[in-house]
Amino acid sequence: MSKTPIVYVGMSADLVHPGHINVLRQAAELGEVTVGLLTDAAIASYKRLPHMTFEQRKAVVENLKGVGRVVPQETLDYVPNLERLRPDYVVHGDDWRTGVQQQTRQRVIDALAQWGGQLVEVPYTEGISSTQLTQSVKQIGTTPSVRLSRLRRLLENKPVVRIMEAHSGLTGLIIEHTTVKTDGRTHEFDGMWLGSLTDSTARGKPDIEAVDISSRLQTINELFEVTTKPLVFDGDTGGRPEHFTFTVRSLERLGVSAVIIEDKEGLKRNSLYGTDVVQSQAPVEDFCERIAIGKRAQITDDFMIIARIESLILEHGMDDAVRRAEAYIEAGADGIMIHSRRKSPDEVFEFCERFAKLPKRVPLVVVPTSYHQVTEAELAERGVNMVIYANHMLRAAYPQMVKVAETILVNGRALEADPYLASINEALAIIPENER
Repeated sequence: MSKTPIVYVGMSADLVHPGHINVLRQAAELGEVTVGLLTDAAIASYKRLPHMTFEQRKAVVENLKGVGRVVPQETLDYVPNLERLRPDYVVHGDDWRTGVQQQTRQRVIDALAQWGGQLVEVPYTEGISSTQLTQSVKQIGTTPSVRLSRLRRLLENKPVVRIMEAHSGLTGLIIEHTTVKTDGRTHEFDGMWLGSLTDSTARGKPDIEAVDISSRLQTINELFEVTTKPLVFDGDTGGRPEHFTFTVRSLERLGVSAVIIEDKEGLKRNSLYGTDVVQSQAPVEDFCERIAIGKRAQITDDFMIIARIESLILEHGMDDAVRRAEAYIEAGADGIMIHSRRKSPDEVFEFCERFAKLPKRVPLVVVPTSYHQVTEAELAERGVNMVIYANHMLRAAYPQMVKVAETILVNGRALEADPYLASINEALAIIPENER
């Protein structure tokens, strides 16, 4: 008796559309369909993290007509699964004959040739755009629970998570929509950082916790009204321990993914001042208790409390930094942020090396403001999981606005300022609703 042919179809299936259904229908006509469902990590390696988790997407695909079974495809490369399953056919849309997927297609053809398999290509379904579908999802928005859980998913599935500072709805929109393509991969920011420095500076106030928590929560609301990406909140020292409970609950309720608190006490001064101003580091036991208070206050397992270590900033030494990291992890910290104001990343690299040897590992976060020559790839190689660009949007805007103001004063008119300005149409286009 002849066996039923095995048909392999690779899919992401985050937003299932008629094009997917057409491919599966034609695949089912050839034999028993096995869908190689790309894992979250495989998808995140070349574009945004999928809206649905792997298990959610698997549940959808398993219930599509014509699908016999679903197996994970761990990489963009089909070959490992093909060599294991040795299918008679691989079915794919014909839109990969040119462009960045051309090499992947050729590897499929070469693999199938080893056992006489065949590639069947289905004509592209006109009028279907995954990009447009994704934009539609963004316009609908997201829920607090979906946004809240997204940061942990990113940390689990990306080599390094890229976070950019936002201090207004406008900067949030820029982070939401800015993408670049290099070598066939789409690069974008994974989330937002609401830092106390930029939040207070945008209000014309010093970075000494002068902006109360209620005002900062309002900034979060303004960001969340126009974005879908996760947000990491700069909690400074966390405030009084008895108040930190309410801060955690407020952030979690809004859908904030994480709060970072620093192990200092007394009047808050910006860390990049270092020892040039009076700053005191909290005793290890006191800060561990603050972490524990926050962990007891949170409701979900998705919310993260990340401990920021100031030992290198205050020149207390590497041993102190590592000792504190281990203690904070034992106290329940979901991540560790190591801060440095050196121009070279060497001391951060040393911390990374020693951190990797700790008995318990949590995500490691860095803020390369002063050692800005280091690349994300270099940091990821040393075990860094999240990179925060903590103040760049505000620092970009300020000199440009000053230049425009000075130009108008010098010339007594606005004409000479035009080279520094977006056109009126460009300014209107920043807000998509203006174009409707």
